[in-house]
Amino acid sequence: MQHPQPRAIAAMVLAAGSFVLNDSLMQLATAGLPPFEVVAIRGVFATLWCLPLVFLTGQGAGLGYLFHPRVFLRSLGEVVAISSFIMALVHVGVANATAIFQIAPLLTLVGSSLLWGEKVGFARLALVGVGVAGALLVAQPGAASASPYAFFAFLTALGAAARDLASRRVPRQVPAFIVTLSTLTVVPLFAAPLMLVFETPLTPSPTHLALLAAAGLCLMFGHLLIFIAFRLAPARVLAPFYYSFTVWAVFYGVVIFGTWPNRLASLGIALILGAGLAVLALGRREVALDQPEAAR
Repeated sequence: MQHPQPRAIAAMVLAAGSFVLNDSLMQLATAGLPPFEVVAIRGVFATLWCLPLVFLTGQGAGLGYLFHPRVFLRSLGEVVAISSFIMALVHVGVANATAIFQIAPLLTLVGSSLLWGEKVGFARLALVGVGVAGALLVAQPGAASASPYAFFAFLTALGAAARDLASRRVPRQVPAFIVTLSTLTVVPLFAAPLMLVFETPLTPSPTHLALLAAAGLCLMFGHLLIFIAFRLAPARVLAPFYYSFTVWAVFYGVVIFGTWPNRLASLGIALILGAGLAVLALGRREVALDQPEAAR
């Protein structure tokens, strides 16, 4: 029996790599531009990358689904996540915001169980807990994580969980690139007014534009791949692989910023990788058990 779980897991891990590379490029760009302006410009570039691919892949006929209620609901989850994450970064810092965000897989698991009736199981909850512990060792938050502004980091996790839960209920006939295009279009539409209210826009340099164009490309592939992952597999399978975000963050920290992990972070990475491998083994065991049942 062919099983979609390995493809879903691969899509999740690649999505994490795309998102984290996007974040790294955004970090470079925000050195000279206000954050909401960066989000708005990046969103325009991401939309411009995605729109031609919609037609090149023959999915242009699905443009009518662009603001389908369930597609739009998924996009709103991303709006909440990205807007809250920016506020969290400003007030509690990247380490603390990232650490608090690690509850997102747990929220996704709980939501999938309560809303969709998916069976999670103690083993997967325990492995997600191991992933949380590993991610906290990597992020190593400080006292700022107790700030009232940490609420924005919790809101980021809630928005991301809502986005991924909504992915499972997008109708099968809606093409993946259409769902991606919807998210990429809606986010800058919300970011632009926030930029005008909270910031003084600046003129981006050619370097800023190049960084944001590359970030937009990574963002597009990240959203495409994470939607495919949740279309192929339930949250109980994918939740532990959220923590590949943390591993990718360490990798790009070394490659782009020259920042090497300390011993605690290295231990955290080992825990994350171990949890992921255990989930793969658990999935194979379930498939092996299912096969005799199907043959009866």
